[in-house]
Amino acid sequence: MDGFQTKTPKRPRLDYPHGDARPALAETIQVSPGIEWVSMPLPFSLKFINLWLIDDGDGWTIVDTGMPLKETRDAWKQLLDARVTPDKPLKRVMVTHMHPDHVGCAGWLCYKYGAELWMSRLEYITCRMLVSDTGREAPKAGIAFYRRAGWDDAQIENYKERFGGFGRGVSQMPDAFERLSDGDMFRMAGQGWEVITGNGHSPEHSCLYCPELNVLISGDQLLPRISSNVSVHPTEPNANPLLDWMTSCERLLERLPADVLVLPAHNEPFRGAHERLGHLIDGHETALSRLKGRMQKGPLTVMDTFTSLFGRAIQPDEVGMATGEAIAHLNCMIHRGEVTSAVGEDGIARYRLI
Repeated sequence: MDGFQTKTPKRPRLDYPHGDARPALAETIQVSPGIEWVSMPLPFSLKFINLWLIDDGDGWTIVDTGMPLKETRDAWKQLLDARVTPDKPLKRVMVTHMHPDHVGCAGWLCYKYGAELWMSRLEYITCRMLVSDTGREAPKAGIAFYRRAGWDDAQIENYKERFGGFGRGVSQMPDAFERLSDGDMFRMAGQGWEVITGNGHSPEHSCLYCPELNVLISGDQLLPRISSNVSVHPTEPNANPLLDWMTSCERLLERLPADVLVLPAHNEPFRGAHERLGHLIDGHETALSRLKGRMQKGPLTVMDTFTSLFGRAIQPDEVGMATGEAIAHLNCMIHRGEVTSAVGEDGIARYRLI
């Protein structure tokens, strides 16, 4: 669900204090007082996810969890067995957002170690909703959504076969959670932390900021080398997540110092948050401008936009993310009053400049 890169201007130069180092499985690198960097494997194009093990003095906190793979669970057991005791338990598992690489092991960790789950309300509810789709047939609304986007029969069949797969990447969720909301303050690693929420990549993504340590645990809201996928989904076909995403980037610009140490979910810890946030905003505005230029030659289907948006051929296993991101850009243009759409006799939507 992460890291689908739109064609953007050249990335700014960022500072990577740990270079290209990465913790080995079941080992850690200390990145700030009380904060250990953990790396777990992923079974798709992004090979690793960064997770954070935090010493709270009287206990331990985990931020994000990895997927419920055997090697991930074994690595967590090895890490925690060396640290967790009756006098210093795993107190809580904090989850930035509900994508399986972040929330996948959360339930398993909470049940095994008696920890509390902390995450935002919309992320928790959305996760439970998507897990409940396991075993269901693909809904007619979803099929119609992708038909309008121009998918062919083989792509629709693939969607039907894969529908409900979210739940297979998530261990059983706890039945209760502690809510994280924007502006909340809490103690962690002996310091005060603030929750800064973002939207667009997921419903109510939580970033965790510590002014005293000058550290931001950013999840997928701010990544140094890849841009997080911002998609429209069949459940809300007229949504405008790209506006939500860019507004979230602007919020982080306002609330973070330029030299904050960013601990992202993917790639390496870095400094240069303001440059990167500005680059992400500019990249999407550039993509919107390219689409407008292309539409001056005539109306476009969703599939027609891929070359302008991504600057390369889209692989078969990328079509779902590419479609969602393309519709996000098109819906943003509709909300700005620049574009209108109409469904033709073939059932496919075409977008044209107003």
